[in-house]
Amino acid sequence: MAQLRRIIGIAGAAAAMGATAVLAPPAAGADGMPCSAQAKACIQLGTNTSWLADQGVVTYGGVPITSGKPGYRTPTGSFKVQYKDIDHYSKQFNGPMPYSVFFTTNGIAFHQGSLKQKSHGCIHLSREAAITYFNALQPGDVVEVVK
Repeated sequence: MAQLRRIIGIAGAAAAMGATAVLAPPAAGADGMPCSAQAKACIQLGTNTSWLADQGVVTYGGVPITSGKPGYRTPTGSFKVQYKDIDHYSKQFNGPMPYSVFFTTNGIAFHQGSLKQKSHGCIHLSREAAITYFNALQPGDVVEVVK
């Protein structure tokens, strides 16, 4: 946000001097987010943190997460939101997955879950964060997972 205020301040000063300002989107990594400007959601496994973003500008987060335990590690890479299910139930792991946003083709999702226990590959969020992610993300949005 500080970077955005700085850009707006520079643009305002340039306009006051009669100059035409050309603004570029913020560089990847703005506000500490380690993902590219294409990511609508960013997950950093090493810090157990996730963000929502728009063109590289953080719009929500960083929020705490838990991810996959040994044998069920959350995959790294770039993915796209596949679908959402507000009241999903995992038959495979016999448990509820409220506010699920699936971003891989093999069942990995953001959802409300324990922030103290590792998952079977999903990204656990607090209830508040899960609702926010569910409302903000749409099928086709880019999700990046980095170490």
